[in-house]
Amino acid sequence: MSQALDALLDLLDLERIEENIFRGRSRSAIVPRVFGGQVAAQALVAAGRTVPEDRTAHSLHAYFLRMSDPGAPIVYTVDRIRDGRSFTTRRVVAVQHGQPIFHLSASFQTYEDGLDHQAEMPPAPDPESLPAAEDVLPGYRHLFAHPGIADRMLEARAAVDLRYVQEPPWATAGAPRAPRSQVWFRTNGKLADDPLLHICLATYVSDMTLLDSVLLAHGRGGWAVGDVVGASLDHAMWFHRPFRADEWLLYDQESPSSSGGRGLGQARIYTRDGRL
Repeated sequence: MSQALDALLDLLDLERIEENIFRGRSRSAIVPRVFGGQVAAQALVAAGRTVPEDRTAHSLHAYFLRMSDPGAPIVYTVDRIRDGRSFTTRRVVAVQHGQPIFHLSASFQTYEDGLDHQAEMPPAPDPESLPAAEDVLPGYRHLFAHPGIADRMLEARAAVDLRYVQEPPWATAGAPRAPRSQVWFRTNGKLADDPLLHICLATYVSDMTLLDSVLLAHGRGGWAVGDVVGASLDHAMWFHRPFRADEWLLYDQESPSSSGGRGLGQARIYTRDGRL
């Protein structure tokens, strides 16, 4: 396991300070606020720790309410909404400095057999044939608005092996292209078999590149290039089948619309053998 992955797992290991109340530490993201994927993953950890082990998260819906402070801990309060025969529902509110900064609803389910179909996996090159982001990013340092942004991006992504299928958005600034992007990702090290851990890490990674496709149609080059400032407003995920975050996953992303100062990113995640 890489030191960066070990540090990320430590970040997701919340401190229980009371029944249904947990505390998480933070670290700075590329901008001076907590990375949204970290908050979402920590909130899901908090919810999962109040759920029976035989129930796996199948969906989450979240809203980012206020700018977060990377220098302060985050307190997560879990509301045990419902415990049914097959489904469990939890609501989590994340608080800093006495104010809610994030709200998450998550649903968990026991395993059940049922009808099974899925969208076909799109074509993509083998991940091993692509360079890692850590090898590509340094060549574009000159494009970023402030010195050191490339280094902070590398630090933020060191726990994850991320590989762009097409050129990264910041590599084609000024040249609009189709609002679609693909990346392969997996953690930089093996993980324990806990299904919730793999779901939480996929949640963490899901906020890294999802909004890139919004800017591709406009040739803006990325959130750290030029004068574009972005922040996540809401985030939703559905988990259909078991997967491992330490094995290659294809993140197939697109943006169907942007207007009114908001952009929508949608994506599907596939295992290497094509399971959605």
